[in-house]
Amino acid sequence: MFRSLCTTSIAVLSLSRQRLALAQSISLSPSVSAPGSASDYLDPSFAGFGIEPSNLLSFTGGDVANQFSIQLLQNLADYSGAPPHIRVGGNTQDYMIYDTSYNAYNWEANVASKAQGAIAADSMVIGPSYIKAIERFPKDTPVTFGLNLAYEASDWEDKIVATAQAVVDGLTNTKLYSFEIGNEPDLWVANKFRNATWSGKAYTQEFLDRAQVVYERVLQPAGMPSSFFESAATASTIGTTFEINQLVNNGIMDGRNGTAYVNAWNQHDYYYFIGVTKTPVILDDLMDYDLTNKQFAYWEKQIAIGIKTGLPYVLREMSSVGPIGKSGISDTFGASLWTLNFYLYTASLGVSSVQMHMTDNSNASAWQPVSMYNRDPFVRPMYYANAAIAQIIGNGNGTTQISTMSTSGVGSSYSGYIRAYSAYAHDTLQAVVLINGQTANASESDKNSFTFNVNFGSDNKNKDVYLSYLTADGADSQSGTTWNGMTYSDTTGESSVVDSTVNKMTTDDSGKLSIPVRDSQAVVANLGSQLGTNVVLTPDGTQSRKNSAGQLSAGRAGIAAWTSAITAAMVGFFVLA
Repeated sequence: MFRSLCTTSIAVLSLSRQRLALAQSISLSPSVSAPGSASDYLDPSFAGFGIEPSNLLSFTGGDVANQFSIQLLQNLADYSGAPPHIRVGGNTQDYMIYDTSYNAYNWEANVASKAQGAIAADSMVIGPSYIKAIERFPKDTPVTFGLNLAYEASDWEDKIVATAQAVVDGLTNTKLYSFEIGNEPDLWVANKFRNATWSGKAYTQEFLDRAQVVYERVLQPAGMPSSFFESAATASTIGTTFEINQLVNNGIMDGRNGTAYVNAWNQHDYYYFIGVTKTPVILDDLMDYDLTNKQFAYWEKQIAIGIKTGLPYVLREMSSVGPIGKSGISDTFGASLWTLNFYLYTASLGVSSVQMHMTDNSNASAWQPVSMYNRDPFVRPMYYANAAIAQIIGNGNGTTQISTMSTSGVGSSYSGYIRAYSAYAHDTLQAVVLINGQTANASESDKNSFTFNVNFGSDNKNKDVYLSYLTADGADSQSGTTWNGMTYSDTTGESSVVDSTVNKMTTDDSGKLSIPVRDSQAVVANLGSQLGTNVVLTPDGTQSRKNSAGQLSAGRAGIAAWTSAITAAMVGFFVLA
C-alpha cells in the first residue's frame, strides 16, 4: 500500500549519517558516453535461472500450476522487457529418457534401467506432461534444454531424438533457445559415465555425433538452424582437457561435413562448493568482492578466449554456495548483494547470460517453490537482486551497457568491499550502481556509511538524481529485504510498495554529487527519473509491458509530480516573502 501523500517526503540525510559518510569516501568520474570497454547491449533475459531437471515440477507445478513461481518470473519479465532465460539442466538431465506413453506431471524411476553410471544414465523417465510444465513459464521465456549425452546404449540415437523432438514440438508458448548436450562431462570418469580414457577429445566426437543426429532428424525438418547447441557445460576446465582452446583444436567448431553445430560456450561455476572448496566459508567472504574476483580469475581467461572465437560465452550454472546452499550465508541479504555485484561484474566481462542454479531444497535458490524444511514457500533475499538487475536492464530498453569503475584506494577498512558500475542507455550515461559490501549485521544499531563522490559531468549539472536502494536490516538478515521500496509476497509473488519515499538529490553546478551508502547496502543512482518508471518494451518493440515496476511506477510518478509541485510552491512562497 502507498503511504498517504501527506507523509511522503524527499529523503534528507541526517547529520549523523553525513558525519559517518565523511569517514571513508572515493571519487568516481564515469564516462558520459559508453566507453569501448563497456559490455555489449545486455539481453533483457540476461539474468536468469537454471532449474535442476528432477526439480522442475516443484517450480512449475505438477497437476496444478505453481502460480507463485510464475508470478515471480513475470515480475522480472515486466521489469527488463523479457522473461529471464531458463536453463532446464543439471546432473539429472543425464539420467533422463523420454517415453511418449508416460503422461504424469512428474518423473518416475525406470524399473528397466540398464545403462552405466553411478546413477544410471536411463534411471529416470519423463513424458509429454514434463514438456507441458515448461510451457507454464511466461510467454517467450527463452529455454536452454539439457539433453542426455551420458546414455550410450545401441539405441542412443532414437532416445536423444525422441527427447529433442518432444521439446521442439512442445515448446510453443515458451521459446526454445538452444540445446545443451550433456552436463559437466569433465566429471564423467568419477561418476562412472565413462572410463579412464575419457577426455575432451572423446567428448568432442560424441557431442558432434549427437548434434548431427538431432539436427538432421529434428531441427532441419523443422526449419531450425544447425548452430543450436551449447558446448561444453563443464564444471571446471582447470587441469583437464576441456578448455575452450582444446575443444577448438579437437574440431568442435568445425562440425561435420561443413555443418557447424556450436552456438555458444557454456561453462559452470560456484563461488563456493561444499565438499569441494577446501576452506570453510563465512558470510564476510561473500561481502569481500575481491575474493570473488580471485576465485573467478581463471574463468575471466576462459571468457576472453571464448569471445575471441566469435561465439558468445554463457554461464549457465552459477550460485554463491553449491550444491544446495548454506543457511546463514546463501539465504541472507549479503548473498543478495553478492548476486547483484556478480551480475554486473560478469556483464562487464562480456558474459552474455548468467543462470543462477535452483533446486527445490536449496538455500541458495531465489525462492523456495514448495513447502520444505517445515516452511511454506517464500522469497529469499537473492530474488531482490534479480529484481534490481532486471530494472537496471529495462531502464535502457534493449540498450543497457555496463562498465566497471575502479574502486582502488578506498582505504584498508573498505578494501575489497566497495564496487561501482556505470550503466548506459542509448550509449549515454544513465545511472551508477554503488555497492557497499562492508559487513554490518542486523543487530548493529549504528551502522557506518561509505561516500561515493560521483562526477556525472557538466552535461548533468543541476540535475535530479533518484536513488533506489537494495537494503535490509543487515547482511545477515534472512527476511525484510526491499528493492526500490518494494517487497514480494511469499504467497502470491506479487510486488507491493512498502516505502514510497522519493529519494532525490541534485548535482551541483559542475555535475558532482556525494552519495552515502550504508554498510551492507547498494544504491542505484538514476539520472532524471525514478528507476522503474519508464515503460519497458518487448524486444521486438511492438508491445509495451506494464510499467516496469507495476503500481510503483504510477504511484511514484504521481508522488514525484506532487512533491515537485509542492517544492516549487514553497520556493515561490519564500522568494515572495
